[in-house]
Amino acid sequence: MCTRAHARALCAAWRASDARAACDPDGVGFLVVILTLVLIGLVAAVVSAPLRRTRKPADARLVLEDDAGPPGGEVSAASEASTRDELEAAREAKYREIRDTELDFRTGKLSREDYQAIDADLRAEAIEILNRLEELRPRDA
Repeated sequence: MCTRAHARALCAAWRASDARAACDPDGVGFLVVILTLVLIGLVAAVVSAPLRRTRKPADARLVLEDDAGPPGGEVSAASEASTRDELEAAREAKYREIRDTELDFRTGKLSREDYQAIDADLRAEAIEILNRLEELRPRDA
């Protein structure tokens, strides 16, 4: 015969063994390893995302030689606008170079001879860019 106290003890022992089976240390350790690897993978993906993007050419230097246009001398409006944008960007970059050179001279980083030589070259390049921009300006404007 089972007494009530004996039944409770059996029931408690059964619950305890069931709880131990659910929290098997080997299974939990394996789960922790898997979750750690997944977390490391996610962190690596997020951190390396900017490095994996395709890079656009950052060097926006302008080739100052005359471009050969399409046959017949016709230039599309989109290509003319693109060329104008490139020339305006090159103009601003050249102005920035001239200002930087003047600052270097004033702070003593450049001698007078070096400054004059560099400044003459930069201003000649700037004039060439301005002339090319003037060629793109409509005649009737």
